[in-house]
Amino acid sequence: MVGEEGFDQRVEPFRAELLAYCYRMLGSAHDAEDLVQDTYLRAWRAREQYDDTRSSLRTWLYRIATNVCLTALEVRGRRPLPSGLVAASDPLAPFVQGEHATWLQPLPDSSLEAGDPAGTVIDRSSLRLAFASALQHLSARQRGALILREVLGFSAAEAAEILGTTVVSVNSSLQRARTRMKEIGDLRERVSEPSATEQRAWIERYMKAFELADVEGLKRLLTEDVIMEMPPMLNWFSGRGNYGLFMEWVFEKAGKDWLLKGVTANGGQPGFAAYRRVGDGYGLHTLQIFTVVGGGITRNSVFQDPAVYATFGLAARLDDEGRAVAGV
Repeated sequence: MVGEEGFDQRVEPFRAELLAYCYRMLGSAHDAEDLVQDTYLRAWRAREQYDDTRSSLRTWLYRIATNVCLTALEVRGRRPLPSGLVAASDPLAPFVQGEHATWLQPLPDSSLEAGDPAGTVIDRSSLRLAFASALQHLSARQRGALILREVLGFSAAEAAEILGTTVVSVNSSLQRARTRMKEIGDLRERVSEPSATEQRAWIERYMKAFELADVEGLKRLLTEDVIMEMPPMLNWFSGRGNYGLFMEWVFEKAGKDWLLKGVTANGGQPGFAAYRRVGDGYGLHTLQIFTVVGGGITRNSVFQDPAVYATFGLAARLDDEGRAVAGV
């Protein structure tokens, strides 16, 4: 039993890891925040029903969060990225709006840092956009079983308690999830991922080339099989040459005067918010999150969504000094 006195202090340390869990399940930073709030509200209301002789407080909270996520997933479709939904397109083809798709969103690292300042509680490799995107190909219960067992390290018995099912059912869901993930590919990208410092260095070089509208300089930082995708557009393409063609078009249409602000997302993926010259200042154009491997940049996920901008706390407009313009 968890009494009213000291309840907040006992459950608060789990907030960041529950946020990461809900994000993996839903693929939406905004939804994850809402579901964690719902989890804590339900936990508060049920605090007198908790029995610490039957399960740990962490397991109890995860069971509540899982129920909240599974309920939400009953009415919400999966959140893919364009590369996991449609075939690749020509880099100069007209944009096609994914009108009926609900896209995977990036998760700002700032939302996790307050609850996990040392970065030790959360397996951040399991938050990478590619892995989060792969999870979207699993059913809700397969997703839960895989995350609980292989990411969070719960035993089969604990996972069964959290999911409200049997060990046999958990093992079956986990096996099906593993099979599906093998078909998609192991997307945790642990083997070839450089250190955070090295990744940031690659992106800083990219930012300098971008600000100079130096397409050849950008191309030198890319792997040969680089992918660019641009939700909410269905368009995506691969290859260094196609990337260069697209960037030439961008600088021709959107101009060559840019101001970039660095960000990190999804457990350490580097990126930036791109602002382009608009009148006497700069207007927010895109948020770009990169995947970097030993040989360079292998993926650029470009988001153009006001909901994503709000999650990252990005100003809509900056002045010439890079300061947010109030009232915009």
